[in-house]
Amino acid sequence: MSILRTTCILALLVVALVACKQHKPEVKPPNVLFIAVDDLNDWVGALGGHPDALTPNIDRLAARGVLFENANCQAPLCGPSRASIMTGLLPSTTGIYQHIADDQIKKSSTSLAQAQLLPEYFASHGYKTMGVGKLLHSGDEAGAFQQFGGTFGMFGPYPERRFKFDPEWFGQPKGTVTDWGAFPSQDESMPDYNIAQWAIDQLQQSHKDPFFLGVGFVRPHVPWYVPQQWLDKFELDSIDLPPYLATDFEDIPAIGQAIAEVPMMPTAEWAKQSGEWKAAVRAYLACMAFTDHYVGEVLKALAQSEYANNTIVVLWSDHGYHLGEKNRFAKHSLWQRSTHVPLIFAGQNLPQNKKVEAAVGLIDMYPTLADLCGLPVVDQLDGHSLRPLIDQPNQAWPYAAITTYGENNHSIKLGAYNYISYEDGTAELYDHQTDPNEWYNVASDTAYASVVAELKKQLPQVNAAQVEHSLSKVNAYFRNKKLVEYPNAFDEPKE
Repeated sequence: MSILRTTCILALLVVALVACKQHKPEVKPPNVLFIAVDDLNDWVGALGGHPDALTPNIDRLAARGVLFENANCQAPLCGPSRASIMTGLLPSTTGIYQHIADDQIKKSSTSLAQAQLLPEYFASHGYKTMGVGKLLHSGDEAGAFQQFGGTFGMFGPYPERRFKFDPEWFGQPKGTVTDWGAFPSQDESMPDYNIAQWAIDQLQQSHKDPFFLGVGFVRPHVPWYVPQQWLDKFELDSIDLPPYLATDFEDIPAIGQAIAEVPMMPTAEWAKQSGEWKAAVRAYLACMAFTDHYVGEVLKALAQSEYANNTIVVLWSDHGYHLGEKNRFAKHSLWQRSTHVPLIFAGQNLPQNKKVEAAVGLIDMYPTLADLCGLPVVDQLDGHSLRPLIDQPNQAWPYAAITTYGENNHSIKLGAYNYISYEDGTAELYDHQTDPNEWYNVASDTAYASVVAELKKQLPQVNAAQVEHSLSKVNAYFRNKKLVEYPNAFDEPKE
Protein backbone atom coordinates (compact mmCIF):
# COMPACT_ATOMS: atom_id res chain seq x y z
CA MET A 1 0.00 0.00 0.00
CA SER A 2 1.42 3.35 -1.04
CA ILE A 3 2.23 6.02 1.51
CA LEU A 4 -0.25 8.36 -0.18
CA ARG A 5 -3.07 5.82 0.02
CA THR A 6 -2.30 5.06 3.67
CA THR A 7 -2.30 8.76 4.49
CA CYS A 8 -5.68 9.23 2.80
CA ILE A 9 -7.20 6.33 4.69
CA LEU A 10 -5.91 7.66 8.00
CA ALA A 11 -7.27 11.10 7.19
CA LEU A 12 -10.69 9.66 6.39
CA LEU A 13 -10.68 7.72 9.67
CA VAL A 14 -9.88 10.88 11.62
CA VAL A 15 -12.70 12.75 9.87
CA ALA A 16 -15.11 9.89 10.61
CA LEU A 17 -14.13 9.78 14.27
CA VAL A 18 -14.56 13.53 14.62
CA ALA A 19 -17.96 13.34 12.91
CA CYS A 20 -19.08 10.53 15.22
CA LYS A 21 -17.98 12.51 18.25
CA GLN A 22 -19.79 15.60 17.02
CA HIS A 23 -23.02 13.72 16.35
CA LYS A 24 -22.93 11.57 19.48
CA PRO A 25 -26.16 12.32 21.34
CA GLU A 26 -25.66 14.21 24.58
CA VAL A 27 -26.59 12.15 27.62
CA LYS A 28 -28.60 14.28 30.01
CA PRO A 29 -28.58 13.66 33.75
CA PRO A 30 -31.79 12.00 34.92
CA ASN A 31 -34.73 14.08 36.06
CA VAL A 32 -36.00 13.71 39.63
CA LEU A 33 -39.66 13.38 40.68
CA PHE A 34 -39.62 13.93 44.44
CA ILE A 35 -42.97 12.90 45.99
CA ALA A 36 -43.73 13.67 49.64
CA VAL A 37 -46.83 12.40 51.44
CA ASP A 38 -47.55 14.14 54.75
CA ASP A 39 -48.12 12.02 57.89
CA LEU A 40 -48.21 8.76 55.91
CA ASN A 41 -47.31 5.94 58.28
CA ASP A 42 -46.22 2.40 57.43
CA TRP A 43 -49.73 1.10 56.77
CA VAL A 44 -49.20 1.08 52.98
CA GLY A 45 -49.73 -2.26 51.30
CA ALA A 46 -46.15 -2.61 50.08
CA LEU A 47 -44.95 -2.58 53.70
CA GLY A 48 -47.57 -5.10 54.78
CA GLY A 49 -48.99 -2.53 57.17
CA HIS A 50 -52.73 -2.26 57.73
CA PRO A 51 -54.79 -5.11 56.25
CA ASP A 52 -57.46 -2.69 55.01
CA ALA A 53 -55.08 -0.24 53.31
CA LEU A 54 -55.79 0.59 49.65
CA THR A 55 -52.58 1.96 48.15
CA PRO A 56 -52.28 0.29 44.73
CA ASN A 57 -50.26 3.06 43.09
CA ILE A 58 -47.66 3.31 45.82
CA ASP A 59 -47.50 -0.50 45.84
CA ARG A 60 -46.91 -0.60 42.08
CA LEU A 61 -44.16 1.99 42.40
CA ALA A 62 -42.50 -0.19 45.05
CA ALA A 63 -42.80 -3.22 42.76
CA ARG A 64 -40.95 -1.45 39.97
CA GLY A 65 -38.27 -0.03 42.23
CA VAL A 66 -36.47 -0.45 45.54
CA LEU A 67 -38.48 -0.41 48.76
CA PHE A 68 -36.67 0.39 52.00
CA GLU A 69 -38.57 -1.63 54.56
CA ASN A 70 -36.92 -0.05 57.61
CA ALA A 71 -36.76 3.64 56.68
CA ASN A 72 -37.08 6.17 59.48
CA CYS A 73 -37.54 9.91 59.82
CA GLN A 74 -34.99 12.07 61.64
CA ALA A 75 -37.67 13.91 63.64
CA PRO A 76 -41.24 12.76 64.41
CA LEU A 77 -42.68 16.12 63.46
CA CYS A 78 -43.19 17.81 60.08
CA GLY A 79 -41.01 20.92 60.44
CA PRO A 80 -37.77 19.48 61.79
CA SER A 81 -38.12 16.34 59.67
CA ARG A 82 -38.36 18.35 56.46
CA ALA A 83 -35.59 20.71 57.55
CA SER A 84 -33.35 17.67 58.06
CA ILE A 85 -34.28 16.20 54.67
CA MET A 86 -33.69 19.44 52.81
CA THR A 87 -30.41 20.31 54.54
CA GLY A 88 -29.03 16.79 54.75
CA LEU A 89 -28.15 17.44 58.40
CA LEU A 90 -29.37 15.78 61.59
CA PRO A 91 -31.44 17.76 64.10
CA SER A 92 -28.65 17.13 66.60
CA THR A 93 -26.25 18.90 64.20
CA THR A 94 -28.43 21.92 63.52
CA GLY A 95 -30.44 22.32 66.73
CA ILE A 96 -33.70 22.27 64.73
CA TYR A 97 -35.71 19.96 66.98
CA GLN A 98 -39.11 21.60 66.56
CA HIS A 99 -40.94 23.67 63.97
CA ILE A 100 -39.21 26.69 62.55
CA ALA A 101 -40.28 29.10 59.82
CA ASP A 102 -39.01 27.93 56.43
CA ASP A 103 -37.14 31.16 55.77
CA GLN A 104 -35.34 30.89 59.12
CA ILE A 105 -33.80 27.46 58.51
CA LYS A 106 -30.55 28.69 56.96
CA LYS A 107 -30.38 31.63 59.35
CA SER A 108 -30.90 29.59 62.49
CA SER A 109 -27.42 28.20 63.17
CA THR A 110 -23.81 28.44 62.07
CA SER A 111 -23.95 24.87 60.77
CA LEU A 112 -26.54 25.98 58.20
CA ALA A 113 -25.12 29.34 57.13
CA GLN A 114 -23.43 27.89 54.04
CA ALA A 115 -25.78 24.98 53.50
CA GLN A 116 -27.60 24.43 50.22
CA LEU A 117 -31.13 23.11 50.51
CA LEU A 118 -31.67 20.07 48.31
CA PRO A 119 -33.41 21.94 45.43
CA GLU A 120 -30.77 24.68 45.60
CA TYR A 121 -28.05 22.06 45.25
CA PHE A 122 -29.69 20.63 42.13
CA ALA A 123 -30.21 24.12 40.70
CA SER A 124 -26.50 24.87 41.19
CA HIS A 125 -25.74 21.89 38.95
CA GLY A 126 -27.93 22.90 36.03
CA TYR A 127 -31.31 21.54 37.06
CA LYS A 128 -34.59 23.36 36.66
CA THR A 129 -36.27 23.10 40.07
CA MET A 130 -40.04 23.16 40.46
CA GLY A 131 -42.19 22.44 43.47
CA VAL A 132 -45.79 22.40 44.61
CA GLY A 133 -47.61 21.60 47.85
CA LYS A 134 -46.09 20.77 51.21
CA LEU A 135 -42.39 20.25 50.68
CA LEU A 136 -40.87 22.35 53.42
CA HIS A 137 -43.06 22.84 56.47
CA SER A 138 -45.10 25.70 55.02
CA GLY A 139 -44.70 24.79 51.37
CA ASP A 140 -41.65 26.71 50.23
CA GLU A 141 -41.43 29.93 52.19
CA ALA A 142 -37.65 29.49 52.05
CA GLY A 143 -37.70 30.09 48.30
CA ALA A 144 -35.73 26.89 47.72
CA PHE A 145 -37.39 26.14 44.35
CA GLN A 146 -36.94 28.27 41.25
CA GLN A 147 -40.64 27.81 40.48
CA PHE A 148 -43.24 27.09 43.14
CA GLY A 149 -46.88 26.35 42.33
CA GLY A 150 -48.38 27.08 45.77
CA THR A 151 -50.13 25.00 48.40
CA PHE A 152 -53.81 25.47 47.39
CA GLY A 153 -54.97 25.92 50.97
CA MET A 154 -52.72 23.14 52.34
CA PHE A 155 -54.67 21.63 55.27
CA GLY A 156 -58.18 22.73 54.32
CA PRO A 157 -60.91 23.05 53.35
CA TYR A 158 -62.73 23.23 56.68
CA PRO A 159 -66.45 22.81 57.45
CA GLU A 160 -68.32 25.40 59.50
CA ARG A 161 -68.00 23.25 62.61
CA ARG A 162 -66.16 20.10 63.55
CA PHE A 163 -67.76 16.69 63.11
CA LYS A 164 -66.20 14.36 65.68
CA PHE A 165 -63.45 15.92 67.76
CA ASP A 166 -62.46 19.27 69.22
CA PRO A 167 -60.20 19.48 72.30
CA GLU A 168 -62.29 22.36 73.64
CA TRP A 169 -65.24 19.97 73.97
CA PHE A 170 -63.19 18.12 76.60
CA GLY A 171 -61.81 21.06 78.52
CA GLN A 172 -58.50 21.16 76.64
CA PRO A 173 -57.08 24.28 74.97
CA LYS A 174 -57.20 24.77 71.23
CA GLY A 175 -54.36 23.24 69.37
CA THR A 176 -55.22 20.52 66.87
CA VAL A 177 -57.25 20.35 63.67
CA THR A 178 -57.75 16.62 64.30
CA ASP A 179 -61.24 15.65 63.14
CA TRP A 180 -62.76 13.25 60.62
CA GLY A 181 -65.72 13.02 58.32
CA ALA A 182 -67.05 13.32 54.76
CA PHE A 183 -66.04 16.75 53.52
CA PRO A 184 -65.95 18.41 50.99
CA SER A 185 -68.29 16.96 48.39
CA GLN A 186 -65.81 16.61 45.52
CA ASP A 187 -62.11 15.92 44.95
CA GLU A 188 -61.68 19.16 43.03
CA SER A 189 -62.08 21.10 46.29
CA MET A 190 -59.17 19.28 47.93
CA PRO A 191 -55.66 20.82 47.90
CA ASP A 192 -54.10 17.52 46.82
CA TYR A 193 -56.23 17.40 43.69
CA ASN A 194 -54.87 20.77 42.62
CA ILE A 195 -51.34 19.91 43.70
CA ALA A 196 -51.47 16.84 41.46
CA GLN A 197 -52.88 18.83 38.52
CA TRP A 198 -50.09 21.40 38.78
CA ALA A 199 -47.46 18.65 38.77
CA ILE A 200 -49.14 16.89 35.83
CA ASP A 201 -49.07 20.15 33.88
CA GLN A 202 -45.31 20.45 34.42
CA LEU A 203 -44.77 16.89 33.20
CA GLN A 204 -46.72 17.66 30.04
CA GLN A 205 -44.43 20.56 29.16
CA SER A 206 -41.05 20.47 27.44
CA HIS A 207 -38.08 21.32 29.61
CA LYS A 208 -34.71 22.08 28.06
CA ASP A 209 -32.74 21.29 31.21
CA PRO A 210 -33.06 18.26 33.50
CA PHE A 211 -35.59 18.97 36.20
CA PHE A 212 -36.14 18.35 39.89
CA LEU A 213 -39.90 18.33 40.49
CA GLY A 214 -41.08 18.23 44.09
CA VAL A 215 -44.71 17.27 44.74
CA GLY A 216 -45.89 17.57 48.34
CA PHE A 217 -49.24 15.89 49.09
CA VAL A 218 -50.99 16.92 52.32
CA ARG A 219 -53.35 14.06 53.21
CA PRO A 220 -53.41 11.96 55.34
CA HIS A 221 -52.41 14.88 57.57
CA VAL A 222 -55.25 15.97 59.85
CA PRO A 223 -58.04 16.85 59.52
CA TRP A 224 -59.08 13.52 58.05
CA TYR A 225 -61.67 15.09 55.77
CA VAL A 226 -62.19 13.48 52.39
CA PRO A 227 -65.15 13.22 49.99
CA GLN A 228 -67.68 10.50 50.81
CA GLN A 229 -66.68 8.32 47.85
CA TRP A 230 -63.34 7.57 49.54
CA LEU A 231 -64.92 6.65 52.86
CA ASP A 232 -67.30 4.36 50.99
CA LYS A 233 -64.36 2.18 49.96
CA PHE A 234 -64.14 0.91 53.54
CA GLU A 235 -66.83 -0.97 55.44
CA LEU A 236 -66.90 0.61 58.88
CA ASP A 237 -67.86 -2.50 60.84
CA SER A 238 -65.06 -4.57 59.32
CA ILE A 239 -62.24 -2.09 59.94
CA ASP A 240 -59.30 -3.69 61.74
CA LEU A 241 -58.14 -1.73 64.78
CA PRO A 242 -54.44 -1.31 65.53
CA PRO A 243 -52.88 -3.29 68.41
CA TYR A 244 -53.22 -1.65 71.82
CA LEU A 245 -52.11 -2.68 75.32
CA ALA A 246 -53.66 -0.74 78.19
CA THR A 247 -50.66 -1.41 80.49
CA ASP A 248 -48.14 -0.38 77.84
CA PHE A 249 -46.75 2.62 79.75
CA GLU A 250 -45.90 0.74 82.94
CA ASP A 251 -42.26 0.19 81.92
CA ILE A 252 -41.71 3.49 80.09
CA PRO A 253 -39.54 6.10 81.89
CA ALA A 254 -41.31 9.20 83.15
CA ILE A 255 -39.46 11.42 80.68
CA GLY A 256 -40.52 9.16 77.80
CA GLN A 257 -44.14 9.58 78.81
CA ALA A 258 -43.72 13.33 79.23
CA ILE A 259 -42.11 13.84 75.84
CA ALA A 260 -44.82 11.84 74.06
CA GLU A 261 -47.73 13.44 75.90
CA VAL A 262 -50.30 14.96 73.53
CA PRO A 263 -53.11 16.27 75.75
CA MET A 264 -55.05 17.90 72.93
CA MET A 265 -55.30 14.71 70.90
CA PRO A 266 -57.70 11.76 71.10
CA THR A 267 -56.67 8.66 73.03
CA ALA A 268 -57.44 5.03 72.37
CA GLU A 269 -59.41 4.89 75.62
CA TRP A 270 -61.58 7.83 74.52
CA ALA A 271 -61.95 6.32 71.04
CA LYS A 272 -63.14 3.02 72.55
CA GLN A 273 -65.61 4.64 74.92
CA SER A 274 -67.01 7.02 72.30
CA GLY A 275 -67.26 4.33 69.63
CA GLU A 276 -65.21 6.48 67.24
CA TRP A 277 -62.05 4.38 66.90
CA LYS A 278 -63.11 2.53 63.74
CA ALA A 279 -64.45 5.74 62.21
CA ALA A 280 -61.17 7.55 62.81
CA VAL A 281 -59.13 4.67 61.39
CA ARG A 282 -61.45 4.46 58.38
CA ALA A 283 -61.04 8.20 57.75
CA TYR A 284 -57.25 7.90 57.89
CA LEU A 285 -57.35 4.93 55.49
CA ALA A 286 -59.69 6.86 53.20
CA CYS A 287 -57.27 9.80 53.14
CA MET A 288 -54.46 7.36 52.31
CA ALA A 289 -56.49 5.92 49.43
CA PHE A 290 -57.39 9.40 48.17
CA THR A 291 -53.77 10.55 48.11
CA ASP A 292 -52.59 7.26 46.62
CA HIS A 293 -54.97 7.86 43.72
CA TYR A 294 -53.45 11.26 42.98
CA VAL A 295 -49.94 9.93 43.39
CA GLY A 296 -51.01 7.49 40.69
CA GLU A 297 -52.26 10.32 38.47
CA VAL A 298 -48.87 12.04 38.67
CA LEU A 299 -47.06 8.76 37.96
CA LYS A 300 -49.37 8.14 35.01
CA ALA A 301 -48.53 11.57 33.62
CA LEU A 302 -44.84 10.77 33.97
CA ALA A 303 -45.30 7.43 32.18
CA GLN A 304 -47.07 9.20 29.29
CA SER A 305 -44.50 11.98 29.05
CA GLU A 306 -41.23 12.32 27.17
CA TYR A 307 -39.47 11.89 30.53
CA ALA A 308 -40.77 8.39 31.26
CA ASN A 309 -37.42 6.68 30.66
CA ASN A 310 -35.04 9.20 32.17
CA THR A 311 -36.56 10.11 35.53
CA ILE A 312 -35.77 8.88 39.04
CA VAL A 313 -38.83 8.77 41.30
CA VAL A 314 -38.47 8.89 45.07
CA LEU A 315 -41.53 8.68 47.31
CA TRP A 316 -41.36 9.32 51.06
CA SER A 317 -43.30 10.45 54.11
CA ASP A 318 -41.97 12.91 56.68
CA HIS A 319 -42.86 10.68 59.69
CA GLY A 320 -45.30 8.05 60.86
CA TYR A 321 -48.48 8.34 62.90
CA HIS A 322 -50.20 6.53 65.77
CA LEU A 323 -53.88 5.65 65.32
CA GLY A 324 -54.48 4.42 68.87
CA GLU A 325 -51.28 2.48 69.49
CA LYS A 326 -49.80 3.46 72.86
CA ASN A 327 -53.09 5.20 73.70
CA ARG A 328 -52.51 8.09 71.31
CA PHE A 329 -53.54 9.55 67.96
CA ALA A 330 -50.46 11.54 67.02
CA LYS A 331 -46.87 11.59 65.85
CA HIS A 332 -44.59 13.32 68.43
CA SER A 333 -42.78 10.25 69.77
CA LEU A 334 -39.68 8.11 69.34
CA TRP A 335 -41.63 4.87 69.06
CA GLN A 336 -41.70 2.97 65.80
CA ARG A 337 -45.19 4.01 64.70
CA SER A 338 -44.01 7.65 64.69
CA THR A 339 -40.61 7.05 63.09
CA HIS A 340 -41.18 4.30 60.50
CA VAL A 341 -42.00 5.62 57.01
CA PRO A 342 -42.35 4.51 53.39
CA LEU A 343 -39.29 5.18 51.21
CA ILE A 344 -39.15 4.06 47.57
CA PHE A 345 -36.66 4.73 44.76
CA ALA A 346 -37.65 3.78 41.21
CA GLY A 347 -36.82 4.75 37.66
CA GLN A 348 -33.87 5.09 35.36
CA ASN A 349 -31.42 2.19 35.63
CA LEU A 350 -32.64 1.18 39.09
CA PRO A 351 -33.45 -2.42 40.08
CA GLN A 352 -37.06 -3.51 40.18
CA ASN A 353 -39.02 -5.34 42.86
CA LYS A 354 -36.21 -5.19 45.39
CA LYS A 355 -36.53 -4.78 49.16
CA VAL A 356 -33.92 -3.53 51.59
CA GLU A 357 -34.12 -4.60 55.25
CA ALA A 358 -31.32 -2.36 56.58
CA ALA A 359 -32.29 0.58 58.77
CA VAL A 360 -31.91 3.83 56.83
CA GLY A 361 -33.00 7.44 57.24
CA LEU A 362 -34.74 10.09 55.19
CA ILE A 363 -31.55 12.08 55.68
CA ASP A 364 -29.95 9.67 53.22
CA MET A 365 -32.11 10.93 50.34
CA TYR A 366 -29.96 14.01 49.69
CA PRO A 367 -26.66 12.15 49.11
CA THR A 368 -28.47 9.29 47.35
CA LEU A 369 -30.12 11.53 44.77
CA ALA A 370 -26.86 13.38 44.18
CA ASP A 371 -25.12 10.05 43.64
CA LEU A 372 -27.80 8.61 41.34
CA CYS A 373 -27.74 11.78 39.24
CA GLY A 374 -23.95 11.81 38.96
CA LEU A 375 -23.52 15.06 40.89
CA PRO A 376 -20.50 15.88 43.09
CA VAL A 377 -20.32 14.54 46.61
CA VAL A 378 -21.35 17.01 49.32
CA ASP A 379 -18.92 16.34 52.15
CA GLN A 380 -20.75 18.10 54.98
CA LEU A 381 -23.91 15.96 54.82
CA ASP A 382 -24.76 13.70 57.75
CA GLY A 383 -26.47 11.05 55.63
CA HIS A 384 -25.02 8.37 53.36
CA SER A 385 -25.76 7.48 49.77
CA LEU A 386 -28.02 4.44 49.63
CA ARG A 387 -26.74 3.48 46.19
CA PRO A 388 -24.77 0.49 47.54
CA LEU A 389 -28.00 -0.89 49.04
CA ILE A 390 -29.93 -0.11 45.87
CA ASP A 391 -27.38 -2.08 43.87
CA GLN A 392 -27.02 -4.90 46.43
CA PRO A 393 -30.00 -4.86 48.82
CA ASN A 394 -28.78 -7.69 51.06
CA GLN A 395 -25.34 -6.35 51.89
CA ALA A 396 -24.37 -5.42 55.44
CA TRP A 397 -25.01 -1.76 56.34
CA PRO A 398 -23.01 -0.30 59.24
CA TYR A 399 -25.07 2.83 59.84
CA ALA A 400 -28.00 3.28 62.20
CA ALA A 401 -31.10 5.36 61.56
CA ILE A 402 -31.32 8.15 64.15
CA THR A 403 -34.54 9.94 65.11
CA THR A 404 -34.40 12.88 67.52
CA TYR A 405 -37.20 14.58 69.42
CA GLY A 406 -35.93 17.43 71.53
CA GLU A 407 -32.34 17.99 72.54
CA ASN A 408 -30.49 14.79 73.48
CA ASN A 409 -33.50 12.46 73.10
CA HIS A 410 -32.76 9.89 70.40
CA SER A 411 -34.08 6.71 68.86
CA ILE A 412 -31.48 4.39 67.35
CA LYS A 413 -32.76 1.87 64.81
CA LEU A 414 -30.31 -0.84 63.89
CA GLY A 415 -31.26 -4.32 62.75
CA ALA A 416 -34.28 -5.50 64.71
CA TYR A 417 -33.81 -3.04 67.57
CA ASN A 418 -35.15 0.34 68.58
CA TYR A 419 -33.06 1.87 71.36
CA ILE A 420 -34.39 5.12 72.85
CA SER A 421 -32.05 7.24 74.97
CA TYR A 422 -33.35 10.22 76.93
CA GLU A 423 -31.55 13.30 78.18
CA ASP A 424 -31.84 12.17 81.81
CA GLY A 425 -30.02 8.89 81.12
CA THR A 426 -33.06 6.63 81.12
CA ALA A 427 -33.77 4.40 78.14
CA GLU A 428 -36.06 2.02 76.32
CA LEU A 429 -35.13 -0.96 74.16
CA TYR A 430 -37.47 -2.95 71.95
CA ASP A 431 -36.63 -6.16 70.13
CA HIS A 432 -38.86 -6.25 67.06
CA GLN A 433 -38.13 -9.94 66.51
CA THR A 434 -40.14 -10.80 69.62
CA ASP A 435 -42.04 -7.56 70.26
CA PRO A 436 -43.13 -5.86 67.01
CA ASN A 437 -45.63 -3.67 68.88
CA GLU A 438 -42.99 -2.28 71.26
CA TRP A 439 -44.94 -3.27 74.35
CA TYR A 440 -42.05 -4.54 76.49
CA ASN A 441 -39.09 -2.34 77.38
CA VAL A 442 -36.05 -4.61 77.84
CA ALA A 443 -33.42 -1.87 78.30
CA SER A 444 -32.65 -3.10 81.82
CA ASP A 445 -32.69 -6.79 80.92
CA THR A 446 -29.14 -8.15 81.39
CA ALA A 447 -29.69 -10.46 78.40
CA TYR A 448 -29.61 -7.35 76.21
CA ALA A 449 -26.65 -5.62 77.88
CA SER A 450 -24.32 -6.16 74.92
CA VAL A 451 -27.00 -4.95 72.51
CA VAL A 452 -27.47 -1.75 74.51
CA ALA A 453 -23.71 -1.20 74.61
CA GLU A 454 -23.45 -1.48 70.82
CA LEU A 455 -26.44 0.75 70.14
CA LYS A 456 -25.13 3.43 72.49
CA LYS A 457 -22.11 3.76 70.19
CA GLN A 458 -24.47 5.00 67.46
CA LEU A 459 -25.78 7.98 69.47
CA PRO A 460 -24.91 11.39 68.01
CA GLN A 461 -21.69 12.83 69.38
CA VAL A 462 -22.98 16.35 68.85
CA ASN A 463 -26.16 17.65 70.48
CA ALA A 464 -26.52 21.24 69.32
CA ALA A 465 -28.43 23.70 71.46
CA GLN A 466 -31.99 24.29 70.35
CA VAL A 467 -32.18 27.12 67.84
CA GLU A 468 -34.01 30.31 68.71
CA HIS A 469 -37.56 30.86 67.50
CA SER A 470 -38.42 27.16 67.67
CA LEU A 471 -42.18 26.75 67.58
CA SER A 472 -44.24 24.31 69.62
CA LYS A 473 -46.95 23.99 72.24
CA VAL A 474 -47.10 20.25 72.54
CA ASN A 475 -46.92 19.62 76.29
CA ALA A 476 -45.42 20.72 79.59
CA TYR A 477 -42.05 19.14 78.78
CA PHE A 478 -41.56 21.30 75.72
CA ARG A 479 -43.13 24.39 77.25
CA ASN A 480 -40.42 24.18 79.88
CA LYS A 481 -37.91 24.39 77.03
CA LYS A 482 -39.25 27.92 76.45
CA LEU A 483 -40.35 27.31 72.89
CA VAL A 484 -42.36 29.96 71.10
CA GLU A 485 -45.98 28.84 70.84
CA TYR A 486 -48.10 28.86 67.74
CA PRO A 487 -51.06 31.04 68.68
CA ASN A 488 -53.86 28.92 67.20
CA ALA A 489 -52.50 25.54 66.21
CA PHE A 490 -51.14 22.46 67.89
CA ASP A 491 -48.58 21.23 65.42
CA GLU A 492 -49.17 23.06 62.16
CA PRO A 493 -49.57 26.75 61.32
CA LYS A 494 -52.66 27.39 59.24
CA GLU A 495 -52.20 29.42 56.13
